[in-house]
Amino acid sequence: MPETGAGDDTDYAEQIAASADVHKNAWQRTIEDMQTMADDLEAEGWDVLPIGAGHTAPTNPDAGETDRFGLVHVVPGNKAEAFADAVETGKFPKYQVFRNEMQGRVFLVTQLLDPDTEQAILIAGNFEVRHAAGLVKNALEEDVMYTHVQKLDKTHLGSFRHDDVEKFFPNPEKYTGYGVEFEVDSDGDDSE
Repeated sequence: MPETGAGDDTDYAEQIAASADVHKNAWQRTIEDMQTMADDLEAEGWDVLPIGAGHTAPTNPDAGETDRFGLVHVVPGNKAEAFADAVETGKFPKYQVFRNEMQGRVFLVTQLLDPDTEQAILIAGNFEVRHAAGLVKNALEEDVMYTHVQKLDKTHLGSFRHDDVEKFFPNPEKYTGYGVEFEVDSDGDDSE
C-alpha cells in the first residue's frame, strides 16, 4: 500500500469541503431563481406553486423496481397536498427547463404550465451527473422524458411527459463516460 502524507488527506478534505460550499451556493441560487420566476408569473396573473424538492433522482428501469424512467422529485410533506390539488385541476401541457451544471451536479427548475387554468408548478431539484447515464440512454431510446413527483414514503403524486429530451440533457453524449453505452442521433446541423 503506498504511503500518503498527512497533507494528501488535508487536500482531499479541503476539496470535498470546497465542493460542498459550491453546491450549497448553487442550490441556494436555484431556489432564488425559482422564486423570481414564481413572482414574475404571479405578476402576470398565474396561480403558482413553487417547490424545492427534498431529493431528486434520475431513474431508469435498470436501476429500480419499475419500468418508469425520468427525474423523480421527492416533495416536502407541506407541499404534497397543494401539488395534488393543482394536478387534479390542471393538465400542464407546456413546460420549460432551466438548468445549470456545476462541478458534477445539475441544478434545474422545471416549470409546468397550464395556460387554460393559468396554473404553474415550479419544481427545483439537483442531482449528480454521474447517476444520469441510464436515464439519458432510456430517454433517447424512447424519445421522451418524464418528471415524476412523490412523497418521501414513495406515494406517487403525479407524472408529466416531455417530448424534448434535450431540454433536460442538452449534451447527451457527455453521459457516455459513466459506464453506459448508447448512441446519440445527429441531425447533421453543426450550428449552435
